[in-house]
Amino acid sequence: MNITDKFLSFSLLGAEWVMWLLIILSIISVGIMIERAVFFWRRVSGLEKLMPDFRRLLTEGDFKGAKKILEDSKRLQASAVAVAVDYVDRGAGAVEEAVDEGVSLLRPQLERRLAFLGTVGNNAPFVGLFGTVLGIIQAFHDLSLNTQGGASTVMAGISEALVATAIGLLVAIPAVAAFNYFMRRVKLTLASVDALRHALLAAVKSRQSESEGTEA
Repeated sequence: MNITDKFLSFSLLGAEWVMWLLIILSIISVGIMIERAVFFWRRVSGLEKLMPDFRRLLTEGDFKGAKKILEDSKRLQASAVAVAVDYVDRGAGAVEEAVDEGVSLLRPQLERRLAFLGTVGNNAPFVGLFGTVLGIIQAFHDLSLNTQGGASTVMAGISEALVATAIGLLVAIPAVAAFNYFMRRVKLTLASVDALRHALLAAVKSRQSESEGTEA
């Protein structure tokens, strides 16, 4: 048996197993979408409510109070910046490094499982197309064994095979939409970290300027 015959025997398994694979990928994708939506809602959303009080406390020089507000919010981006408040006495450079470290730890949490959604979104149509090709091969093979069936046999087989492509697109479109949405949320979350960073750095630099002016 040559390689063509081996591939033909594999192709004759049809497209059904491909469709089941796509259904499984779709279920996993939906699970990830729900998990990520809950994650962003519970651990990320709502930071803007604390920003006025955070800026006010920094303006007043109450760094301990500002840190407490960040910690009490239980938001991940606030936690990433809260650690940096402990480095205020060491200067703006130390604060900057501390925030960068917090962002490095935060990013993997924000992007967790999103690569799977991106992979499914990009490749599900090709998996569906692969199933369609297998179905067409099977349809023509069935026609060769039953020549009396004519075109109706082939058309029935092809129509069934095209279902795999349709399922592939059905799986891919929500996955791509969810991937783009959550990546947008990641960017907005990191932007909110930058807002906290700049507010803290401005307060630290103002404090340093006042200290230098007093010494002069």
